[in-house]
Amino acid sequence: MDNFTNEQDLNEILRIRREKLAELISSGCNPYEITKFNVSVSTSQIIDNYNEFEGKTVSVAGRIMSKRGMGKATFCDINDRDGKIQLYIRKDEVGEQKYEEIKKIDIGDLAGVSGEVFTTHKGEISVKVKSFTLLSKSLQPLPEKFHGLKDQDLRYRQRYVDLIVNPEVKNTFILRSKIITAMRNYFDKNGYLEVETPMLNTIPGGAAARPFITHHNTLDIDMYLRIATELHLKRLIVGGMEKVYEIGRIFRNEGMDTRHNPEFTTVEVYCAYSDYNDMMELTQDLICNIAKEVLGTLEITYQGEEIRLSPPWEKITMADAVKKYTGIDFNSISDDAKAREAAESIGVHVEKSDTWGKVLNTVFEEKVEENLVQPTFIIDYPVEVSPLAKRKKSNPKLTERFELFITRREIANAFSELNDPIDQRMRFEEQVRQRAAGDEEANMKDDDFLLALEYGMPPTGGMGLGVDRLVMLLTDSPSIRDVLLFPTMKPLEK
Repeated sequence: MDNFTNEQDLNEILRIRREKLAELISSGCNPYEITKFNVSVSTSQIIDNYNEFEGKTVSVAGRIMSKRGMGKATFCDINDRDGKIQLYIRKDEVGEQKYEEIKKIDIGDLAGVSGEVFTTHKGEISVKVKSFTLLSKSLQPLPEKFHGLKDQDLRYRQRYVDLIVNPEVKNTFILRSKIITAMRNYFDKNGYLEVETPMLNTIPGGAAARPFITHHNTLDIDMYLRIATELHLKRLIVGGMEKVYEIGRIFRNEGMDTRHNPEFTTVEVYCAYSDYNDMMELTQDLICNIAKEVLGTLEITYQGEEIRLSPPWEKITMADAVKKYTGIDFNSISDDAKAREAAESIGVHVEKSDTWGKVLNTVFEEKVEENLVQPTFIIDYPVEVSPLAKRKKSNPKLTERFELFITRREIANAFSELNDPIDQRMRFEEQVRQRAAGDEEANMKDDDFLLALEYGMPPTGGMGLGVDRLVMLLTDSPSIRDVLLFPTMKPLEK
């Protein structure tokens, strides 16, 4: 019965608001005919520089978030992108006809006002309104003041409402923008060239992931949304561009959880004549610079845990990390069968066909990652799970690869890039065999990339970083959906 009553109340509110709009239009005050309003200053500029603006006439615009009448005067709070300020509207200042119009405005309406900056008797900085223009009518009511928009699913679906009623959400996305700007500035200052590579590819490559498939009608071929930018960026290194980066959208047809969304943002960076050790230094320096520029500190809190970003960060091999947290020394295990037996002994299930390297990686993922809270570089990954990384001279079973973990999740992935076209071809062919055996995330063979390598790629270090996960860390956001303006959502039933 309550739901029925609430539905009735909502329908009544919607009806009344539409009636008000009809009255405005019939009186010649159609807000949708307004094409422009000249804003002279933001609300935060007034608040932060009151002495400069006191007694001066300003023009501000935004959304009406509260309204209270006191006889021949009305007080409103108006919100713009940067904050809010109180409006003081007197009947004798705006005129009787305009005042009657103002009395009919609703919470959520958009308005522009001009008036004089002053402080009320209660000490609140305000604008004494001289002119008032209704710029848009809100036909839908905003969530109730004290309950707000709490439903997480609804917040993600209706981000526009979430941004209106939850100021901290807007702050998160302002910080996201600043983080990306700081990232771009860092690369630009260090001589990297920002480039753009295709989002539609005939072969998905550069990562182990299931792609989204579409069809190009004119060419009559299937195409794939990119799962990484890596292979095109390395083509540019072959072409002599030497230092390049791309901040871009990636698409992977995989599961969804607090760390994964089908489309997300990465930055990939490549530097000729460098290796994965140089990429470690770059990654640490990049994140520290961003944190200092955006937050002003290297000591942050993430979901109640203190995180120390101050360098140097811990560096440990994957095998040593597994030994540290499980007691199993994979460096002393010589063959695949014994590796599988060791994994099963600690409750880690592996396939009968898994090799030493695959077993080591599986044990790491299941038993070690959960312990990596502080910034930690895990280095020297098995070659089986690193098809694009250069082998270690001292141990050809391993590669010059690292992943950076903070707060138990991978933030970045980097290699000394494999530039041997013969070795790369063999690894691609092994990936093709795995794909034929049912591994849908195995790489396809990219013959054009192999051709590029045959022209010669210099020794190169490359790194990919999850922008969304970095934003989560620096904004203390528990879910990737909290840092994506419009996360992927299952459609509601009609």
